[in-house]
Amino acid sequence: MLQIRDLIWGLLFIGCAAAIQVQITPTQGEISVGESKFFLCEVVGDAKDIDWYAPSGEKILPNRPDIIVSRGDETMSTLTIYHANVDSAGIYKCVAKNGDKEAQATVQVKIFQKITFESAPSPQEFNEGDDADIVCNVISSPPPSIIWKHKGSKIQVAKDVRFRIMKNGHLQIRGIKKIDEGMYNCEARVMARGEIDFRMIKVVVNVLPTIRARLSEVNATADIGSSALLACDADGFPEPSVTWTHNNIVLERGDKYSLNEDGSELVIKDVKKVDEGDYTCIAKNKAGEKAEEVSLNVFVQPKITYLNNQTASEFDEQVTLTCESSGDPTPTISWSFENKVFTEGEQSLDRNIVVRSHARVSSLTLKNVLFTFAGQYLCTASNSIGQDNQHMYLEVRYAPKILGPVTVYTWEGNAANITCEVEAHPGASVVWFRDGLQLPSANTTNMKIFNTPSTSYLEINPDSQNDFGSYNCTATNVLGSESKEFLLIQAEVPSSPEIQQVEPFSSTAVVSFEEPDSMGGVPITKYRVEWRLPGQEWTGSEHDAKDDLIMITIVDLKPETTYEVKMSAVNGKGEGESSPARIFTTEPVLSSETPAPIAATSMALKGEPSAPKLEVKVQERGNTLKVSWIKQDDGGSPIKHYLIRYKAKHVSEWKPEIRSPHDSDYVLLSGLDWNTEYEVYVVAENRQGKSEPAVISFRTATDPTTIPDAMDGGSGLGTGAIVGILIVVFFLLLVGVDVTCYFLNKCGLLMCIAVNFCGKAGPGAKSKDIEEGKAAFTKDESKEPIVEVRTEEDHTPNQGGGPTEPNETTPLTEPDGKTVKDENTKGETEVKNATAEVKTVPNEAPQTNGNESKA
Repeated sequence: MLQIRDLIWGLLFIGCAAAIQVQITPTQGEISVGESKFFLCEVVGDAKDIDWYAPSGEKILPNRPDIIVSRGDETMSTLTIYHANVDSAGIYKCVAKNGDKEAQATVQVKIFQKITFESAPSPQEFNEGDDADIVCNVISSPPPSIIWKHKGSKIQVAKDVRFRIMKNGHLQIRGIKKIDEGMYNCEARVMARGEIDFRMIKVVVNVLPTIRARLSEVNATADIGSSALLACDADGFPEPSVTWTHNNIVLERGDKYSLNEDGSELVIKDVKKVDEGDYTCIAKNKAGEKAEEVSLNVFVQPKITYLNNQTASEFDEQVTLTCESSGDPTPTISWSFENKVFTEGEQSLDRNIVVRSHARVSSLTLKNVLFTFAGQYLCTASNSIGQDNQHMYLEVRYAPKILGPVTVYTWEGNAANITCEVEAHPGASVVWFRDGLQLPSANTTNMKIFNTPSTSYLEINPDSQNDFGSYNCTATNVLGSESKEFLLIQAEVPSSPEIQQVEPFSSTAVVSFEEPDSMGGVPITKYRVEWRLPGQEWTGSEHDAKDDLIMITIVDLKPETTYEVKMSAVNGKGEGESSPARIFTTEPVLSSETPAPIAATSMALKGEPSAPKLEVKVQERGNTLKVSWIKQDDGGSPIKHYLIRYKAKHVSEWKPEIRSPHDSDYVLLSGLDWNTEYEVYVVAENRQGKSEPAVISFRTATDPTTIPDAMDGGSGLGTGAIVGILIVVFFLLLVGVDVTCYFLNKCGLLMCIAVNFCGKAGPGAKSKDIEEGKAAFTKDESKEPIVEVRTEEDHTPNQGGGPTEPNETTPLTEPDGKTVKDENTKGETEVKNATAEVKTVPNEAPQTNGNESKA
């Protein structure tokens, strides 16, 4: 290349003699802003100076920082433009000089701006609902055209009015939504150069928080160490932070408050009344903040704060008891005294008890005070949270009051106490008098006085009639005194009891009676019963008197014997008169079969009945049995009932006891286990007690549904299985009968199926042919006379004494009278078979129509 160039320059030099020529390489230049480029100026000829001139016409000096000129040798110079800008554009000139000779060349330098994204930040965040301005600042020369894309598609502003491309190339989204969030492509194009570039911009849509309190009101109880939970749920994007405030103070974790990880739950520890109020839950994120209030209602259990004991005197105009309490809600206060509850208002018909309440104070006013008002009063304060109770005591001062019976009975030589019971507050002193003289006196050695805080006892041991009479008890305290006369009366023996009824039995009798009309002043201690055979000595027994004693049983009587009986009552004074004698006759012994040992036992039991005799009978269902009994000696007292117990011998637990009425003589035991041995106890009971148990054992029948072999093996078939087996056997039997009928008599279900579905000729088909005269027997294939066949049962003699009709014993003959043989043997067999088939219906009339034949 260099040789060719030198050759060209040599030729030019020769052709132009001494002329100077200049050439710039490249001949033109385009430079992007910020880029650097150089231009080479080559001179042909002898040039002393080679200079470069800027577009402004100024010579470019060597010391410029942005444009540098350097000379390589005598024939070339280089112009270098560093980091070109718009001002660097223009026509640059290279001038070569040598004396008066000069040559120049120019080059036009164009400076253009490449696509440059000055500002396209990512991500760009907006609040939901705002008009979003997505920034994408692009410069180039010439200015670029901007295209926006979302989710791979060009945004069509004509189709969605919310989108708009601004003059500055920004993308505006009116009322941006969460669904608009994502990656957006800002693409810049310069058509003249075919240049294209883009930036991906992430658009984030922040959502204003929403907040909802789980409970708008929370209730808590104070002063019991409990906690209260306040909670709110917040949502938004980005995830909002939650804080709580109370009285404009931000609450933080500590001894009083605790928060969960995201702050949505606030726990208030050890709730007090001062914690009551509104709490604000605040959710905050980049989009803003929202707040919700939660009310904390703090309730307080009732507590009685004031209740004091009171003192009053009997017959005071009134006394007021006061009870105060605290609590929230305001407690309701009630009063109670001796099982009586007093609430708001007047509490008695005489208006002597009135309750008045105001706010947290209640007063109980007692008017016209009586000594019976004294005692312990209970004040109860209650609300929906709980209640509190406290007692107070009302002390009532009153003069003595003497209580107790005024008459006392005794007899000479028997000491008795006259009781003077005194109620008084303060306590009273008691003095005894007789005939105006205080006791005991010097002349009364048979009297003593014993005192307790509330009672004074005067003990008198009368030794003569003079000791009976009136005695005075006087009680005195600072408020007054009271006296009362007591009478000491001579006691008498009781009157006789009245015998109401004598109920005899074989060896006993029950005597019913009424107590004496007169007790004699002192309690009856015993009753004496005496009985005898008429004209003999009395035999008696004594019985302690009890409150419910109205019947006495006498024992060791002889059956079917007449007795007399009488009664008397005994008190401390002595035995009273006997009642009139009553006559009765004992009953015979109920069963002569009663063994002697049992009878002896009955006598030893003194009134307890004998054990009944038992019998067992199995009922139709083998696990139900009838246990019957025969009544024996009732022990002299009627049988009240029978008690039956039973159990399987191999278990220890008895079945529930059965109680049977006195007039019953059997019991049915049902639902027993099969093939199990049982034992039964039957006991008879009268007023005196229970008999010895009668015992009997038995075994129930074997379960009829059990197969013996299975039973031996410890298991058996159920009823359903047995029924199923029987059904299968019956079905097989029917099949067997049907098959037999098919092969022997050509009838039955199988024959019907063969005829209707398999096309087999029925047994009646041959009979039909014969009856219609279509069965002909031939010899040498010639037709023979038609023969009609009938059964023996249908055979009837021809009228008019003509020849008999052929039957199963009549030989078939040819016209010449010879018997048909050989070739007709088959036909003969068919005829016989047909004849046999007809004989299966012996009661039908002779068949004259082939359509009437039956299979």
